[in-house]
Amino acid sequence: MSKAPENLKYTKEHEWVEDRPGGIVRMGITDFAQGALGDIVYIQLPKVGEVLTAGAVCGEVESTKSVSEIYAPVSGKVVAINPDLDSAPESLNSDPYGAGWIADVEVAGTPSDLLSAAEYLEITA
Repeated sequence: MSKAPENLKYTKEHEWVEDRPGGIVRMGITDFAQGALGDIVYIQLPKVGEVLTAGAVCGEVESTKSVSEIYAPVSGKVVAINPDLDSAPESLNSDPYGAGWIADVEVAGTPSDLLSAAEYLEITA
């Protein structure tokens, strides 16, 4: 069974967001997503300064099994990306909610369709 920390919010497309100070959210892919992908070997990150639209593709994850798109969980501007993923994309597998974070986004409006941990675990069961 996959893990879904209670303090995060989730999308149906298997991304997570964590509220940070100053109207920023940190985003990544869920434990369920990394497990389904298998060994991750490459990630295409969004660019700092890029404006994301919730639900639109903002990156890509390549594993030994397949290539999967990353969907923006919120609308807003990318203010930071995880530079460690270039040399260690496997962090998405080993620590999807910590060292495997993808980007920090300055949110433009509050998203209404994010799921709680319990709601997310229901759709992955």
